[in-house]
Amino acid sequence: MKRDLARVLLTQFLTALADNALLFVAVTLSLRQGAPGWYIPALQGMFLLAYVFGAPWAGRLADAWPKRRVLWSTNLVKLLGVVGLLLGLDPLLAYAVVGAGAAFYSPAKYGILPELAQDRALLQANGRIEGATILAILGGSWVGAVLAQRSALWALLLVLGCYLASALVALGLRHRQVAGASRTGAIMAFGERARQLLASPRARFATLGVSLFWGAATVLRLLLVAWAPCVLGIDDGPGIAGLSLIVAAGIAVGALLAPRLFPAPYLRRTRVAAYVLGILIVLLAGPQTPIMARILLFLAGLAGGLFVVPVNACLQEIGHAAGSSGGVVAIQNFFENLIMLAASGFYALAAGQGADPVFTMGALGMLVLVATAAVAWHLPRDRSVRMGGEI
Repeated sequence: MKRDLARVLLTQFLTALADNALLFVAVTLSLRQGAPGWYIPALQGMFLLAYVFGAPWAGRLADAWPKRRVLWSTNLVKLLGVVGLLLGLDPLLAYAVVGAGAAFYSPAKYGILPELAQDRALLQANGRIEGATILAILGGSWVGAVLAQRSALWALLLVLGCYLASALVALGLRHRQVAGASRTGAIMAFGERARQLLASPRARFATLGVSLFWGAATVLRLLLVAWAPCVLGIDDGPGIAGLSLIVAAGIAVGALLAPRLFPAPYLRRTRVAAYVLGILIVLLAGPQTPIMARILLFLAGLAGGLFVVPVNACLQEIGHAAGSSGGVVAIQNFFENLIMLAASGFYALAAGQGADPVFTMGALGMLVLVATAAVAWHLPRDRSVRMGGEI
């Protein structure tokens, strides 16, 4: 592995560890203070706002600046959000600031990968970065939930330190390649690039497919907070975080297996993993023993990891071939987080109305099955071409 790729993996691990620790600190404190049912999904929604509304400028910045500078500066923005929380800023607003940093960080993180690795190596790099992200979710969720039970101050100081360390690692990247930004207005350029991207059936499937996955993953993560007490009798922060860790471990394993099971030219095969994910979520709505529930959660994560890594790699190669890796990732982030934001909003509304968590779990699984069939409807058959060959 190249040294710069290792640095990208490390900076991603540290910043994702902090993101997830911060979320579970907020969730634990909310549960302790008896926050209303809509508050926890609203936290996630505030984090996603900048991904949607800042997408035209996030991709532009990732192409116009050296990506190491983007990775460094966006970690400092996240750090400011934590400082605001320490100074008494409302958690919803503080988490929105952290989300803004994350929204501008993401196109640079994924956009740099096709410049450091190509073809099969790109798929492997995606598997590693998804694996690093999931390990960060594992560590951050657990540490955030457990440490917040003892001291919210120490938990927040840990998060702050992780953001600072991630910024310093990113500053050490030797990569200085700049693609350059279009002189067209940001919104017009974003719209035109999105139109061109969605004109290709393979690119459309990858864009909407990864959006489907993260939308379902977001609702599943939030839904566990209400589902676990009803089905498993688990109602404490660390216990719920442990269930999230099981899903995350499955995603990590799937991400590592994806390059072997779904080679680059065979994007169409990935829809099978999405169908399996939907079926497993439906099964979670049935009667559960603690062991069976954990097995289903792990397998759901495994199916998700097998699906998301190949479609991510497809989009990155398309963007690199088009000379705008940051711009394509920003379009991906726009659709992905628009669906995640809508899903969080609908779930917050349903939770506020007292919707049954078990019924909601079954409805989520059915929605994944229907949406997968819809986005794969016009996907052409696989053939031995490069991932981005159609666009």
